[in-house]
Amino acid sequence: MKRPRAPSPPSISAAAKSPLSPPLTPILKQKLHRTGTPKWLPLKLTQTELTLPLTFPTGQTFRWKQTGPIQYSGSIGPHLVSLRQRPGDDTVSYCLHCSTSPNSAELALLDFLNAEISLAELWSDFSEKDPRFGEVAKHLRGARVLKQDPLECLIQFLCSSNNNIARITKMVGFVSSLGLYLGEIEGFEFHQFPSLDRLSRVSEDELRKAGFGYRAKYITGTISALQSKPGGGDEWLLSLRKLDLQDAIAALCTLPGVGPKVAACIALFSLDQHSAIPVDTHVWQIATRYLVPDLAGAKLTHKLCSRVAEAFVSKYGEYAGWAQTLLFIAELPAQKALLQSFSQPIQLDEIGENKK
Repeated sequence: MKRPRAPSPPSISAAAKSPLSPPLTPILKQKLHRTGTPKWLPLKLTQTELTLPLTFPTGQTFRWKQTGPIQYSGSIGPHLVSLRQRPGDDTVSYCLHCSTSPNSAELALLDFLNAEISLAELWSDFSEKDPRFGEVAKHLRGARVLKQDPLECLIQFLCSSNNNIARITKMVGFVSSLGLYLGEIEGFEFHQFPSLDRLSRVSEDELRKAGFGYRAKYITGTISALQSKPGGGDEWLLSLRKLDLQDAIAALCTLPGVGPKVAACIALFSLDQHSAIPVDTHVWQIATRYLVPDLAGAKLTHKLCSRVAEAFVSKYGEYAGWAQTLLFIAELPAQKALLQSFSQPIQLDEIGENKK
């Protein structure tokens, strides 16, 4: 299965509303208390630790929208937030448009951004282990791995199965519209992600009519499976953060429509499983070029996916998923063009050989 390749960040003039049919079931439209005149505040992360275009439009999440030249907006629980960077300014700023509590919103934002993890330290460690990584990282700093709500992440990646970015975004937008309305920014409507209970009231037929195809049965089946978990589906998903990676992957794979690759995405992007490696054809190509060249030309199988994941962990250690994420981002068309624009182009295929 191919991991959806993220396009260049969309123009803010792009159509904001999904062309999918609106849900047949009622949509919540109650607005939370707004924070008044938007005020931009400094975030405790520099651009070295967080670069927005290298984090948001890269296939980790499909709910954040570009609402300015280097500005992205989205919801984190009941908080509607924008993040902004300005050319020549090393700081990252955030603005709360709607929130129940400014203090809890900032804490939620920092947790969402995995702010306690130092990219500088990780990049230094990875660069010592792999000079090629160091050459790429010099020009693509600030690509963070997000820590999303597990339910939100799970539903998004069920939508991503054998799909493209544009269609995934439309499907995720349809599901999101079932949640509590938070506000509008630059023509985009934002909602709190719907609860498990709210999702349980959407039928497979509604999803099929909205264009979800075979994914409709997986989504409704997964929602039903989560509701049957002792203690509730939300608590069950959060409990996977305490498990070893392989146990968390195995647990996720018991849900309808969740295979090893989707489970690895959910584990990496929402469950604190930093060594998870989502292996698709793009990651397979990276691995066979740089980590397991003896497998070049072989057909990707479940067994070889495991070998690729082991190769990444062997090379980069317990945060291998972060290294894999940057190398994946470096292969995206927009970032490849950036790397090739420097006066001394980076020859990705040769760096590893030259530095040995």
